[in-house]
Amino acid sequence: MKKTLLKKFLRHSLGWSFILLGILGCFLPILQGVLFLFVGSLILAPEVPFFHRQLGRFRTRHPRIFFNARLLIRRVKRFFHRRRLPL
Repeated sequence: MKKTLLKKFLRHSLGWSFILLGILGCFLPILQGVLFLFVGSLILAPEVPFFHRQLGRFRTRHPRIFFNARLLIRRVKRFFHRRRLPL
């Protein structure tokens, strides 16, 4: 139970900090605001219903992007799984 609370806290703090960076990035020319907003939404989607709905809408409008993202996630997982050091 303690581990899930810690995981939830870390997810919220990381996600909201990306959202904050995204809002700042909309006004500052140095930061990529939309990118930070999107990453924050992806992180918060499992926990916050609003972001979960928005992600679902984006998925139905742009299925090819999600297909390519899943392929990339699988490749990254496979890459790190093969590189795991034995204990």
